[in-house]
Amino acid sequence: MVQTSHVLNDLVTRVFVAAGVPVAKEPLGLVRQDGKRPDGVTLIPFTSGMSLTWDVTVVCTTADSYIDLCLQGPGSVAEMAASRKETKYATLQSHYNFQTITVETLGPVNESANSFLYDLGRRILFVSGEDREPQFLFQRISVTTQRFNAVLLHDDFLLSDHPGLVSAPDFKFLH
Repeated sequence: MVQTSHVLNDLVTRVFVAAGVPVAKEPLGLVRQDGKRPDGVTLIPFTSGMSLTWDVTVVCTTADSYIDLCLQGPGSVAEMAASRKETKYATLQSHYNFQTITVETLGPVNESANSFLYDLGRRILFVSGEDREPQFLFQRISVTTQRFNAVLLHDDFLLSDHPGLVSAPDFKFLH
């Protein structure tokens, strides 16, 4: 099964390309000490004369391990996960700008990603001329997250292991 973070990373990659910024996904030369690498890197300087690397993370707000943190308010789980990612990629930050894009399954995005994505949407605006590009970008992220939530909820409601119960309806999504 494709993970939400992979689909969102593909979306971010397409947005960079639409803004005229060439990128490479999962660059081989950028490896953390544990062997993992960021989701992508710009092939030209993006900000402050440095290339930008990014990593997309999706956190399940309703996971038992996040319930207490979730009570602090919307986005608190995303901020915590973003902070952890920034720590993991600290070694890259001397040569690259690093941006974590952390999305909670219930919608909120970490603050720095919110600003970054808005700026990226504005860069598309300069190419396309469409004033609503930043809003369209956030809508695409929201719809992607909601689609995966719908699939997960649908799978949770399957009652195949309870033959006496009626199963959930089979939803057909329009494309």
